[in-house]
Amino acid sequence: MTMTAGSNLEKILRAGHKAVTCECGPPRGADVEHFRHKASFLKGYGDAVNVTDNQTAVVRFCSMAASRILLDMGIEPVMQMVTRDMNRIALQSNVLGAAALGIKNLLCLTGDHQSFGDHPQAKNVFDLDSTQLLNTVRLMRDEGKMISGTEVEGRPQMFIGAAANPFADPF
Repeated sequence: MTMTAGSNLEKILRAGHKAVTCECGPPRGADVEHFRHKASFLKGYGDAVNVTDNQTAVVRFCSMAASRILLDMGIEPVMQMVTRDMNRIALQSNVLGAAALGIKNLLCLTGDHQSFGDHPQAKNVFDLDSTQLLNTVRLMRDEGKMISGTEVEGRPQMFIGAAANPFADPF
């Protein structure tokens, strides 16, 4: 099987081994040092670190910035991207931005409904769901195309996954 991103996580899983990932949620403010301090405890304890994307629909600094900070610390991130807050244009743009920053692992999620968070009146987007985002990134990576059919100039080389729950209650 061909490597797609060459990340450590991809190498471990493609070799048929079990991987251990940790999770580090960005803070509810711009305190980078606090985030670095938390992340430093995870270094060496997992094969990669999941970086949440406004988990529980609470505003935090973005998973892309947090993922880049982890890379700079020598920690391999798994950037989470939720579809709740962005349409297909913004999602594809963020995929390209993450790839340009050297982020090689992406976990596609639909995201917690905004009614659970600190902005319950926010409008949801849900233009795509997690599996549609997964297919979008695969299309960009493997076929060099956006959803619209437009060519991608510089394909994002990412190891991708998604979470889906077909039994979840709709909100």
